[in-house]
Amino acid sequence: MTQSNGENPQRGRGGLHQIRAGIQSRSLLAKKRVENIKKDEVKGFFMRNAFVILTIAAVIIGIILGFSLRPYKLSYREVKYFSFPGELLMRMLQLLVLPLLVSSLITGIASLDRRASGRMGMRAVIYYTTTTVIAVFIGIVMVLIIHPGKGSKDEFTKQPQIEQVSPADAFLDLIRNMFPPNLVEACTKQFKTHYVKRVIHVTVTVNDTTFLQNGSQQIAQEEMIPVPGSVNGINALGLVVFSLCFGLIIGNMKEKGQPLKDFFDCLNEAIMRLVAVIMWYAPVGILFLIAGKIMEMDDISAMGGQLAMYTVTVICGLLIHAIVVLPTLYFIITRKNPLVFIAGLLQALVTALGTSSSSATLPITFKCLEENNKVDKRVTRFVLPVGATINMDGTALYEALAAIFIAQVNDYDLNFGQILTISITATAASIGAAGIPQAGLVTMIIVLTSVGLPTDDISLIIAVDWFLDRLRTTTNVLGDSIGAGIVEHLSRHELRRNDLELGNKMVEQPEKKPYHLISQENEYENERPTPDETKM
Repeated sequence: MTQSNGENPQRGRGGLHQIRAGIQSRSLLAKKRVENIKKDEVKGFFMRNAFVILTIAAVIIGIILGFSLRPYKLSYREVKYFSFPGELLMRMLQLLVLPLLVSSLITGIASLDRRASGRMGMRAVIYYTTTTVIAVFIGIVMVLIIHPGKGSKDEFTKQPQIEQVSPADAFLDLIRNMFPPNLVEACTKQFKTHYVKRVIHVTVTVNDTTFLQNGSQQIAQEEMIPVPGSVNGINALGLVVFSLCFGLIIGNMKEKGQPLKDFFDCLNEAIMRLVAVIMWYAPVGILFLIAGKIMEMDDISAMGGQLAMYTVTVICGLLIHAIVVLPTLYFIITRKNPLVFIAGLLQALVTALGTSSSSATLPITFKCLEENNKVDKRVTRFVLPVGATINMDGTALYEALAAIFIAQVNDYDLNFGQILTISITATAASIGAAGIPQAGLVTMIIVLTSVGLPTDDISLIIAVDWFLDRLRTTTNVLGDSIGAGIVEHLSRHELRRNDLELGNKMVEQPEKKPYHLISQENEYENERPTPDETKM
């Protein structure tokens, strides 16, 4: 007994000495590395990370500039003039979204065989569904624990009413948008049901006799009827469905489809080069976007306690999902450091924060994933456009949380069934939220209607939605990017096999081209008479 007791302290001391020795050796090694750093290495580091450093600096300067100019109380027109460089950035990015979305999806699908694209698609859908359900669960748990809606509804300022939407019509609009009747129109407009008043005349009978009122047998009634309509904006869902089908067809056409595949490959490469040019302007645009938005916002001190607690709750939920859940999922599946992966996405995340649009950030996300994180282009071209359209983790979390917050403000106790309904509806509604600023407000009407909550109360949270919209867009972009990294890791065997098959085909048919260019000069050369013919 005494020997064993004597050995334990010695082992403990030996372990402590080893830990100390390890710490000292690492600190000496770090010191040597710092001492050996040369001026060229520092310069090289700043050159490699110039985009990220400039973008982060632009956000910081934009926040400082915005709060510095707030006391001057500029008019709406002056703020718009001030934000003009930021508006230009938004227009440039939105200009590239359409050709990038179509070309990347078509080339991504066409470069994979049917089996590989099917498995990759299944993995992407499972990932999207899992992360969205987790996000909704986090939002519900946070709002039930913190209970931000406790208090009086009187402290909220009245805001303009939101247009009413029927959940059934919204769901049908989603399906209609998946199959646009006109591809050209889908590039500029989305289908949306509008409502108009119609007067109908009802004949009232009492006890089998016609009820007369002021000598009339009919009573006029008004009812709202749905009519087809449209709203401005790219129909991303319809273009995604078309591009997926078109890419699959080109892939199955083999050699006959090669000219089209090459065309979309070239288009994708050209767009990415344009993105590289625009990225240099991005920091300037982000600076003015953020500064202008801070100058526009209402007085923060006038915000009520409930709204402040609601904002804190949403921020906490989004942080848990973005900092804990998504990196943990990435580490568990890939066994790689998620921080290194996220560091490569910094510019895309900051751009999402500035533009508040996951679709507008898509060109920058492509650049970050393919160049910084070295993700396979076949994966990014397939996963990112689909993810930017249907994978909205931040929006799903926000909608579930906001719905329960509105119920708390109205002293409305939700049972388990209603909470489950909110979670399912929020998950479905987030798919229909287009990647445009503040689209989540529109889809939230569906969530509120599903449990009978007043849809007019969405106006209670409009005051802070511009800020929370930026945070949930950043979460959406992070979720799409980590999804691309996970899908690439899970699909690595199929991708490698595809590369080997492609390599074998190239070896077997080195000279054979799937198509040839017709040159007039060559035709004339073939038609020229031989020397013997000329002599004759």
